[in-house]
Amino acid sequence: MIIATRSSPLARWQAEAVARRLTSSAIQVEFLIVTTEGDQDQTRQIQEMAGRGVFVKEVQMAVLEGKADLAVHSAKDLMSTPTAGLNLVGFLERGDPRDALIGMRLQQLHHGATIATGSARRRAQLAHLRPDLNFTGLRGNMETRIAAAERDDVDAVVVAMAALQRLGLTDVVAEILSVEKMVPQVGQGAIAIECRYDDLISNEQVVEIIDDSTRCCVEAERAYLAKLGGGCELPVGAHAYLDEGVIRLDAVLASTDGTTLLRIQQQGHDSVALGEAVAEELLADGGRALLATNGASP
Repeated sequence: MIIATRSSPLARWQAEAVARRLTSSAIQVEFLIVTTEGDQDQTRQIQEMAGRGVFVKEVQMAVLEGKADLAVHSAKDLMSTPTAGLNLVGFLERGDPRDALIGMRLQQLHHGATIATGSARRRAQLAHLRPDLNFTGLRGNMETRIAAAERDDVDAVVVAMAALQRLGLTDVVAEILSVEKMVPQVGQGAIAIECRYDDLISNEQVVEIIDDSTRCCVEAERAYLAKLGGGCELPVGAHAYLDEGVIRLDAVLASTDGTTLLRIQQQGHDSVALGEAVAEELLADGGRALLATNGASP
């Protein structure tokens, strides 16, 4: 089987994690390295590049064109709506979904401190917790992001904990931000696998290595995002987990400056129904007006 993936160390780690599971089933694996729009443009922030999809479209196209049998992505990079011709088969066991601070702990940051992040979600939630903070953009691979914490104009950097763990870089962590403090991005920590719909053999082989618990939780998060409109440009976060067979979903929708932050928790047994119900409640509880002020509608 040929796996399409980006060239970054993290993307390669994720693709190799999928490969190890496939090869344990006596399947030979090769890699097709793909350069995405997000890889080519290292200057603009992700939101300026239409957000989600900039790290996956070219990888997906390699599968659609028959150059590869499956695509491996960070689940958080995927659009919430399906890509025509592709089947999102599932996910490997989820890694740590939380965010981490590098440089200083949150309570150690002085009044007016500057945090580097390219994420509107992280910026809004941190601004809600600490309105005194300032923010600056952040792009590049994980080593570049870690190095930003040493800059004179930056006091701390926020990154995904799962990425640090996978790359063996956890020694730089100053604080792991709990889900109670910072709701993760939809799909954060999960590795997604896509195949062509009509490639029955690849679909059957990938099904054998996916994790049902992760699929259940990420589907709830993705259903929440899709119900908000999929392309919602406001800061959005969601985290689902299983508790004795019950799915518990914690979701947030915020204004870009963090002054308004809507958050609810619900539980259920059907992933999609739960995600959509949470979105409907947030929309009714001020989310629709928040989207309207941003020029969008669900």
